[in-house]
Amino acid sequence: MKTLYLIRHAKSSWEEEGLADRDRPLNDRGKRDAPKMGQHLAARGVQPDLMLSSPAVRALTTAEIMAKEMGYKRKAIVVDERIYAAEPATLLNIISALDDAHAVVMMFGHNPELTTVARHFSDEIDDMPTCAVAEFGFDVAHWRDAPTAKPSRVIFETPKKIG
Repeated sequence: MKTLYLIRHAKSSWEEEGLADRDRPLNDRGKRDAPKMGQHLAARGVQPDLMLSSPAVRALTTAEIMAKEMGYKRKAIVVDERIYAAEPATLLNIISALDDAHAVVMMFGHNPELTTVARHFSDEIDDMPTCAVAEFGFDVAHWRDAPTAKPSRVIFETPKKIG
């Protein structure tokens, strides 16, 4: 069994003019939502074996905040340049190349590609709002089989849904 979490970064700030897109920080709502989602996942007993993040400040900060809430070492977060501004096919390739030693993997990234990948796995997901978590359980032994497998479990949560 392999479990994939696709997590869109928390709400980011547009306040600082001239700031490069990848350098945008979280805004106040993002700073509230990320720990809330991390605490929610921790309460559900979620323990990732691997966290992958886009190098964009808003995605990496979201990953770091959620890692803290779940007891995952921040230094163990793997920053993957390919996740930033990626084509959905690139994200699926990253997933298929994951080390099979990892059973539970979280990928922190961006829209629209995360929504496209989430829709690839489940037509129940129309949009990945900020800080949304899409969980997919696959009855496969190898990550290379996950992109073409139908998930046996789909859970979709947002900060608004969890209250």
